[in-house]
Amino acid sequence: MLHQYLCAPKLPNLPIVGAKPGEWFPLLRAQWRNTLDMQTAAEIAYKEHRNRACIFPIAGGQNFVHLPREELQWLIIDSLQLDYTVTDPRLAHDPAHISIIAGLLTREIGNVFPEMLDEAQHSIDNIWGKDMHHFKEICVYDSVRRIVGQTTNRIFIGLPFCRNQDFIDTAMDFAADIPFASTLLHMIWRPLRPLAAPFITLPNRIHTNRFVRFLRPEIRRRLKEYDARRTDPEKKAVIEKNDFLQWSINQAKSLKDPYFSKVDTLAGRILIINFMAIHAAAFAMTHAVLDIAASKVEYVHELPEEITSVLAEHGGQWNKRTLAAISKLDSTMRESARLNSAVITATNRMVIDPKGITTPSGVHMPKGTMVSTPSFPVFHDPLLYPDPDMFKPFRFAEKRAISAEKGGSYIQGARQAWATTSPEYTAFGHGRHACPGRFFASSALKLGLAHMILNYDFDIRDKRPDNTWFSTNRVPPMEATIRIKRREAKC
Repeated sequence: MLHQYLCAPKLPNLPIVGAKPGEWFPLLRAQWRNTLDMQTAAEIAYKEHRNRACIFPIAGGQNFVHLPREELQWLIIDSLQLDYTVTDPRLAHDPAHISIIAGLLTREIGNVFPEMLDEAQHSIDNIWGKDMHHFKEICVYDSVRRIVGQTTNRIFIGLPFCRNQDFIDTAMDFAADIPFASTLLHMIWRPLRPLAAPFITLPNRIHTNRFVRFLRPEIRRRLKEYDARRTDPEKKAVIEKNDFLQWSINQAKSLKDPYFSKVDTLAGRILIINFMAIHAAAFAMTHAVLDIAASKVEYVHELPEEITSVLAEHGGQWNKRTLAAISKLDSTMRESARLNSAVITATNRMVIDPKGITTPSGVHMPKGTMVSTPSFPVFHDPLLYPDPDMFKPFRFAEKRAISAEKGGSYIQGARQAWATTSPEYTAFGHGRHACPGRFFASSALKLGLAHMILNYDFDIRDKRPDNTWFSTNRVPPMEATIRIKRREAKC
């Protein structure tokens, strides 16, 4: 941290959040004050510097130049230390999988919907159980991350891997390794990180090797089949699997670089997207379940009524259109993500232009300066969200309904959908760097939540367990439990 203080790029002359007038070493002192109470620091930054830039110091992190929300649209960083936390850093530096996530995966949601639905239902029924006579106490996060792991891997790699518990456990362990190891590495002086990284990232390498061993035989088989289909006309009629692994193989074969067609490269890409999917999606689902289990009884009754009604309108068939029509369920997920926003800042970027950059408001920042915009305090701004600290699951559905009543277009209504981003709603980021898999993730999570709501009774509790701050991140209560019981009439 002393190295960061002495060797950091020169910061613009801006107010420092957490510093006191006239004190020595204001940045160092502000770093510790802000880190000890991150929520209060973020709220002060937003309240006192809402319309201007300020410096937001964080211990073990960076001294961010915090821009006002209005400059988010104008607004690259390796915050996860991927050069150390993944065994093959090229997977991060040449992320060919991103184009598949943003393109093919999103376009194929409708075609993979039956498999996604089947796995969501199978995993929930198996993990939550089918006891219709007694309430069962479950750990929400532990059960949800297994459900998310199985459902997403049904689309990533297919059967039988998505139901192999050792395989899913390895993917989940790796998903936990990266943020923990990266946080520790951030606390170490940069020149010493190559020496410390082999020890800190030992669990990462163990779980990576274990995961790759699971997939090598399957990838070799598919690569062999791919080559056979291109050389033998009779095998061209064989239908390829429609999953992420197969899309990755097809893409790799179309690229000139043989690196992308290596077995371990392809396995590594499946591991990387597991981290991207499981970590954030499990948090989002955990938050939603805990919010519903501590909400008003009428909300718990209204959600299954809407799902049942929309299903009936679509002939009792789940598909992409059915899911899109369940606006209150979508609103519930969007509201839960707003109320439980995972990070203090919406967008973290590093100035890479050698000449530096100047913001629209005239603040000049030299190369190497870390830049961010507010997230948590925006989500709790009463001017944007009335009663911001209250869970109102139908907040966004009501906005949709009002827009429709006034003759608003479909696009205007879609702005209130969970996966839609804006400077005021950054649960998935915003702009060019918004989460590329948000449409797939939102579909998978809403399917799972719909099955839970339709088929299980929740023992409503008086108070929701509090979230926990971990540096600049906020995580759900990992050990929180709820009581659930299978409903007698299965929908």
